[in-house]
Amino acid sequence: MRLLLVVSVALVCKAASPGPSTSDIDRIYPGIEALYIDIHSNPELGFEEKRTAAELAGRLKALGYEVTEGVGGTGVVGLLRNGAGPVVMLRTELDALPVTEQTGLPFSSKTPGVMHACGHDLHMAAWTGVAQWMAEHRQQWRGTLMLVGQPAEELGAGAAAMLKDGLFVRFPKPDFAVGLHDDDTLAAGVIGYHAGFFRAAFDSVTVTIFGRGAHGAMPQSTVDPVVIAARTILTWQTIVSRENDPQNPVVITVGSIHGGTKSNIIPDQVQLLLSVRTFDAQVRKRVLEAIARVAKGEAAAAGAPREPLVERVSGGEAVYNDPELTSRLAAALKKGMGQGSVVEMPAKMTSEDFAEYGRAGVKAVLLHIGAVDAAKLAESRRTGIPVPAPHSPQWAPVREPTLKAAVQAETIALLDLLN
Repeated sequence: MRLLLVVSVALVCKAASPGPSTSDIDRIYPGIEALYIDIHSNPELGFEEKRTAAELAGRLKALGYEVTEGVGGTGVVGLLRNGAGPVVMLRTELDALPVTEQTGLPFSSKTPGVMHACGHDLHMAAWTGVAQWMAEHRQQWRGTLMLVGQPAEELGAGAAAMLKDGLFVRFPKPDFAVGLHDDDTLAAGVIGYHAGFFRAAFDSVTVTIFGRGAHGAMPQSTVDPVVIAARTILTWQTIVSRENDPQNPVVITVGSIHGGTKSNIIPDQVQLLLSVRTFDAQVRKRVLEAIARVAKGEAAAAGAPREPLVERVSGGEAVYNDPELTSRLAAALKKGMGQGSVVEMPAKMTSEDFAEYGRAGVKAVLLHIGAVDAAKLAESRRTGIPVPAPHSPQWAPVREPTLKAAVQAETIALLDLLN
């Protein structure tokens, strides 16, 4: 009898589903697709996501979650307590970008100059699908599921705002935190993972270069800040190419230059807006110091009337994927989705404030999901012509396979952690 009992239990465990079945996802899909289309059509910028947050909160309430709104501004927290066990957090972002949409989709943004150009609409739709499946299948897991709708990820400020508002004090502090982000380098539905540092630290820096303006026909009577700015921009690139170990990546991008009003007037000053990306803390410190040194040096060489003003406007830390947790979830995903659907991927120089949850003492993993048609991705690799990427006005994930795979992957990850 004892042997038979052991065998029976083993067979039951083996037969247990590792996540939602195809029919489960097909049943859920129309609702989450409708939500995706609605959110895509009605994007809201960071800390302004009132309509979006209310929509997500309403769906969680209808599923029986304990819901708190207004966390960290417009954030949403939903708790589903299901007995003793770990607390596992699943995060989605709420905000859109100040981008004018050019996808040509029939449900394009109705808000001028604002677009879900980074896939947060897709993340939210999948998140609600996971919420529904987990609520309907409580017999398959134990613990507390914590669903977090985070504002202002694009501002690099939403996670910090929620934590400051007591996210891990007013609510149970998670044992694990999981996030999923769409990706332009993977075929639709393929899950990418990377242990250790995965997304770069970022710093936004403003540099104001001062000169002495006058008539454009008399440059000899001026100190031209436009020329100083041009020299400074080029010299900054030697920080990357000549001062940094190429095995420890750095990106210095000047994304905006403001100076002057008319072609025949040399202005008094030029303002440069920089984006700096690094992984290593010491490299980060050295690069920021070098940016200031180069700006001051070029200004001094040109005889500028005063030193440039160098200001670090904002910044965020690098995303660190806990190696043990990454390995655990990668194994669970490969088992549930198939070896070919889950791949190791390289780190990226883009940034994500998901980093804040790991820095708050929670074991965290940010996964990626491919959102590009496989044939188009293969053609892009053959020709070298890139496909539209997140933050592009043409970014439009392949909807159905990406949404369905996102629901499956997030659910598998949660079930592994909540068993």
